[in-house]
Amino acid sequence: MRPWDHGNLQVTANKKYLAVGSKPFFWLGDTAWLMLEKLTEDEMYIYLKNRQQKHFNVIQATLIHRAQVLAQYEPFFDNDLGRPNPDSEFWTRVDRAIAMADELGLYMALLPTWGGWAKSGKLNLDNVEAYGSFLADRYGKYQNVIWLTGGDIRGNIAYDLYMKLGALLKERCPGQLVGFHPFGRTSSSLWFNDAPWLDFNMFQSGHRRYDQSSLGEWDDNKEKEGFFGEDSWRYVERDHATLPLKPTLDGEPSYEQIPQGLHDPSQPYWQDHDVRRYAYWSVFAGACGHTYGHNAVMQMFREQDNDPDFGVKSYWHQAIHDPGAGQMAHLYELMTAVEFSEGEPKEELLADGQKPKYERIAVFAGRDYAYFYSYLGTPFRVNMDKLLGSKVDAYWFDPAAGIYSYFGALDCRGVEEFVPPVKPAGHNDWVLVLRNR
Repeated sequence: MRPWDHGNLQVTANKKYLAVGSKPFFWLGDTAWLMLEKLTEDEMYIYLKNRQQKHFNVIQATLIHRAQVLAQYEPFFDNDLGRPNPDSEFWTRVDRAIAMADELGLYMALLPTWGGWAKSGKLNLDNVEAYGSFLADRYGKYQNVIWLTGGDIRGNIAYDLYMKLGALLKERCPGQLVGFHPFGRTSSSLWFNDAPWLDFNMFQSGHRRYDQSSLGEWDDNKEKEGFFGEDSWRYVERDHATLPLKPTLDGEPSYEQIPQGLHDPSQPYWQDHDVRRYAYWSVFAGACGHTYGHNAVMQMFREQDNDPDFGVKSYWHQAIHDPGAGQMAHLYELMTAVEFSEGEPKEELLADGQKPKYERIAVFAGRDYAYFYSYLGTPFRVNMDKLLGSKVDAYWFDPAAGIYSYFGALDCRGVEEFVPPVKPAGHNDWVLVLRNR
């Protein structure tokens, strides 16, 4: 059964999560910015099928990303975004991609353009209504379409334009959610949280280490935007403290196999254990889901491409098998095994309080369960008497392998110390799972 067979995707009554009809929906996204431009139909199906089998349910892709698409497919008359060519092969490709995703039970989160088109003025207040109306007329009827305005851009760069586009899409496509994909280390809440068309917030936590607050690059952050380093959970806390309350998620964490800091390939590359940490930290802070990304897949790097970006080391069809993507399925299974939409972060369960940076123990709990994520696999103590129940079954859950390992039934009394196992190989992150008997 496809998600939307339960009903339209919508915000839950508590304003923190998403649901299809009355069924909670955990957003597990993958990043395929250039899929619609670069892949053949057969390749698109291989990619989409691969992601569907890993429990991904949202694919983030850009309609108009690079200038090359204009010459290759002529999606607009005279390259004017206000004059879409409905008979262009490009729009037929998009039609078929959405239909394939529909068949596989996948949502397509579509960016009308990458943010650079608004920044350059090629998408502007004079042509945005015509382009947005074309998209609404052609794709507004699809139940598996989500709209993402923006595209790695600050909202104030083209505020009036995005307000106009967001409002148009919401009015013309009332059954589809609308969000905004923001600039690095910022959130849509900084500019659009009050906008009626914005159904959920999205932040971009990637791609810098704690010590990379300023690199002298175009994507350095302004002081007023803050800098949270690798603390992806802080964006969730900030968004949830901003009224009106809306669901939020990390739409661009640090990608697997991309240089730390993004620009210098001589730097270490983010690995699967890093992407796990970004995911568990934000989700256990109360995010409504998570979007994963891989350097080679987001740009759909191919053998014939002569313009590699960000030190990419593999081709897309190789990278879809890298471990990080498969490990996201374990997060999905862990969250959907419980009533996650009724859960919340619960640091008061930590007997010794919270610790900084990599020592953090992320805690998420509901009526009959509690999850504790330890990135370093270090011991921690739990206030058992603050759990809701008298006895719990205890498991260690390996986020790399997706395996539960039971180790006992425990009374919910006093304080209990938990010492994670030591893996014979790989990074030693673990989730402690406590479930009421």
